Amino acid sequence: MLEKMREFFDARLEGYEEHQLTAIAHAAEFYPFTASLLPREPGVRVLDLGCGTGLELGYYFSLAPEAAVTGIDLAPGMLSALRAKFPGRALELICGSYFDVPFPEAAYDAAVSVESLHHFTGEEKLPLYRKLYRALKPYGYFILTDYFAPSDWEEALYRRELNRLKMEQGIADGAFYHYDTPLTVAHETEALQAAGFSGVEVLGRWENTCTLRAVR
Repeated sequence: MLEKMREFFDARLEGYEEHQLTAIAHAAEFYPFTASLLPREPGVRVLDLGCGTGLELGYYFSLAPEAAVTGIDLAPGMLSALRAKFPGRALELICGSYFDVPFPEAAYDAAVSVESLHHFTGEEKLPLYRKLYRALKPYGYFILTDYFAPSDWEEALYRRELNRLKMEQGIADGAFYHYDTPLTVAHETEALQAAGFSGVEVLGRWENTCTLRAVR
C-alpha cells in the first residue's frame, strides 16, 4: 500500500538513522563525503532539501561549526529530531515541500540533498531546480547524493510501476507518495542543465548511488 511521503517518514522515525546507515549500501561513506564537499568558511549559508534528521549535517557541523543551515522537510517528526540533535547550531527548519516553499534569491553559498530527490520525475524537478538556481549566489553550487537508475529501461519501469499502483489503489490526487522512481545520471544532469546549472559532474560513485555537483 502506497503511503504519503510525510506519513511514511514520520511513521519510521524510530530506527530511521540506523536503517539509512546500515540498509543502504555505502551510506557510511557517502554521508561524510557529501559533507566534505560543502563550503566551510565562517558564516556560509547552506540549503538542505529533504534534510530528514540531518545525517550529513553531523559531519558537516564538525567541519563548519559556524555554518548557517536552512533545512526543508515534509515530516515534522524528522525536523524535531534534527533540532534536538544540534542545539546551538544556526539551524532554520521549515516543515513543508521543497517544491512549494519559496526560496530567497541569491541567498545561499551551496545547497545539498541526500537520498530524497529520487522520488520525482525530471519534469517535476525542473521547476524546483530553476528555483534552486536562483536561490544560490553566483558560483554557488548544489551537491546531490542520491540513488540513480542504472538504465533508461529501469527508470521507465519504476515510473510505470508507481502509476500502476496508484491506479490499482484508486489514487488520483497530486500528492507525493513514497515510491522510488530514480532517474539515470544522464537524465538528472539534463534536468539540472535545463534549469541553468553548468559544470554538472559526478564526484563520487558507490554502485547506484552517486554524488553530483552542479555549479550556478
